[in-house]
Amino acid sequence: MVDVRHCFHCGEPVPEDVDLSVTVDGELQPVCCTGCHAVASTILGSGLDAFYRFRPSPTGQPEDLTAADAGRYASFDQERVQQDFVYCAPDGSREASLLVEGLYCAACGWLIERSMGDAEGVEEVRVNPATGRALLRWHPDRVSLSGLMAHMGRLGYRPHPVLADATDTQAEKERKSALRRLIVAGLGMMQAMMFAVALYSGQFHGMESVYEDFLRTVSMLVATPVVLYAGLPIFIGAIRDLRNGRPGMDVPVALAIGGAYSASVWITFAGGPEVYFDSVSMFTFFLLIARYVEMNARHRANATTDALGRLVPSTALRIGGEGEEEIPVRDVLVGDALLVRPGASIPADGRITEGHTSVDESMLTGESDPQPRGPGETVVGGSVNLGSSFRMAVERVGQDTTVSHIGRLLRRAQAQRPGLARLADTAGRWFVTVVLIAAASVFAIWWQVDPTRAFPVTLAMLVATCPCALSLATPTALAAGTNRMAAQGLLVTRADALETLSRVDTVVLDKTGTLTEGRLTLVETRANQRLSADEAVELAAALERHSEHPIARAFPVPRRYQAEATSVTRGGGVEGHVAGQPLRVGRPGWVAELAGEQANEADEQGAWIALGNKQGILARFRLADRLRDDAAEAVAALQARGVHVEIASGDSPGAVAQVAEALGVDRWRPRMSPEDKLERLRELQQQGMTVLMVGDGINDAPVLAGANVSAAMNEGSALAQTSASMILLGGRLARLVAGLGTARGTLRTIRQNMILSASYNASMLPLAALGFIPPWLAAMGMTASSLVVVLNSRRLATVRSRRRGEVSGGRQLAAAQSA
Repeated sequence: MVDVRHCFHCGEPVPEDVDLSVTVDGELQPVCCTGCHAVASTILGSGLDAFYRFRPSPTGQPEDLTAADAGRYASFDQERVQQDFVYCAPDGSREASLLVEGLYCAACGWLIERSMGDAEGVEEVRVNPATGRALLRWHPDRVSLSGLMAHMGRLGYRPHPVLADATDTQAEKERKSALRRLIVAGLGMMQAMMFAVALYSGQFHGMESVYEDFLRTVSMLVATPVVLYAGLPIFIGAIRDLRNGRPGMDVPVALAIGGAYSASVWITFAGGPEVYFDSVSMFTFFLLIARYVEMNARHRANATTDALGRLVPSTALRIGGEGEEEIPVRDVLVGDALLVRPGASIPADGRITEGHTSVDESMLTGESDPQPRGPGETVVGGSVNLGSSFRMAVERVGQDTTVSHIGRLLRRAQAQRPGLARLADTAGRWFVTVVLIAAASVFAIWWQVDPTRAFPVTLAMLVATCPCALSLATPTALAAGTNRMAAQGLLVTRADALETLSRVDTVVLDKTGTLTEGRLTLVETRANQRLSADEAVELAAALERHSEHPIARAFPVPRRYQAEATSVTRGGGVEGHVAGQPLRVGRPGWVAELAGEQANEADEQGAWIALGNKQGILARFRLADRLRDDAAEAVAALQARGVHVEIASGDSPGAVAQVAEALGVDRWRPRMSPEDKLERLRELQQQGMTVLMVGDGINDAPVLAGANVSAAMNEGSALAQTSASMILLGGRLARLVAGLGTARGTLRTIRQNMILSASYNASMLPLAALGFIPPWLAAMGMTASSLVVVLNSRRLATVRSRRRGEVSGGRQLAAAQSA
């Protein structure tokens, strides 16, 4: 008889010409095809060996599983569909945020991350149970999005793309489903309690067995839909956890509900002292209340990100050869000419080509005052046109726009889990394991002491010690704190930023573009006798028009001259021919070299640039960069909080000293290169300081990345924003003060939640084990603890912003201290 080998993964016969295997517990196990080999290797390589120990039967072949599921998601592989929610990174990878249906706890997130993290072509998977979102980054040339979504679906979690309309639809669907289950549980609980009152009264006053049996049977009929319909998600989650050997909070809950219901059904038919249909119904109802509140908190946590997607209108007015044409926003291309009417939202990022207006950018920057815009100036998609009609040229569309960039940073921050959240998840898993072992031990002890009380005591213990509150303690507070900071104008982009910000004791500030507006203005012109001041400005403007340096924007558009054969020298300036003569404009020393001379030492140290030719310097221009309106107040508020403030700038000593004196900052350092700033940062960190670095330029990127926590100005370079932990929207430094207060408040809330949940579980465990708490009271206590944690976290989102009061109060306190 031929010995037929069967596939370890799917159970099908292995063909004779196939020689594939996987190693399980040190032994080689045969597989029938490359598909089974890939799936089995992924599961085993991810440390999910428990899947094979707990599965009830061999899994179907991967081709069979994929064919059914991948078809459901096949449309998401189309480029036209992906452009609405997928970001194409410069390195060729793609990034998408997915709304995950059926995500209830940290164990669910762990399963998705571990199962998909090592899959072929997947670069990153981050799941946040508090928001119900997953951040997925993959390489499309190695794996398809539909395949990854199907893989997530086979794990028991149905993914949906995060789109403004789709997210609302899915949230409404989830809300209605939860509400239906809650109504069924509530009605069942009321009826079961009514019958329980009759049963309890019958035990005291005597009741014939026929009536008692009738009431028990009716109670069973009432409790059955509560358990099998309303409580179904709990059992699904528990089975999923057990299959993967990672017990989450659903496991003890499912054991309590399933055990009490099964025992009550047995007692109803076989006879016994007491049934628990009322306790089962009450526990299920209260648990669903806690989850419904948590779900609403999760939906509110997503509201800030989702609101960004709704800023961009669905249509745009494109101007073509045949006049105006209304088209869907997804059809707008870079270079298109658009017409934006008064009161309309701007469809994409671009530059005004015709017309003057004012725009409302409050949702993006937090700046409530209208911002004037004219020809040549940029406008941001999603902002509202408050003035007259204007025409614009589109520069960025789709996932490349500012709105999408901000939303992507916020989703990435929410998807990552900081150290506190990981610590809470680990503690929750260990606590569940301890509870299960303790419950088994308590049952065994009570079985020896009083068998009639063994089951109700164990049931109460499982219910009372459910770690729901512990699992919600950190993510709900972090989500609320992050969203409040976003509303204040400080966008958190790194997971640990909020935690670290709460411990900051030193702030290092760049000068140009951070403390100042970064827009130089021409305040003084000194020309020699050979030409007038206006003539000198015209010549310099003709050269500066060919430079991208911020200095160039300080000069007006030239009206009489055009420069030719121009070249830009880094650290020097611009050189070219104007009106037939060679000229230079820039650093005085470099300009003087054209005539073989040296510049005055005063020119080199001051904020001056020069214009010159081969005969020497023709004119000098003094430029100034205005301080931000709230810079002094923000610095005073930080100092009033006990935070040390220091300025690190690459500018000249005179310019830095002037700014430091205006702001009341004692510690400042000029002429600092990026390496010098990073070295200074290391010195402060070696002294035990927790440093917040604030900057805006490309040269600030290394020190932003090296700081304990960092913030980049929204107007700054993309590299600086990528390196930073937070983005400061709207250029308002006062938002750092408000963000610091929110970060400290969030950490206080997390500590309060952890103490409350840990104290509750620790106190309830011995009381329930000793039999002092009945099952119905345990259900109420478990629900109350979860509600307290969620509502305590919710305070962060409902407290009104006090940043104006904080800044002005800081200024008054600083003035009082100096007096």
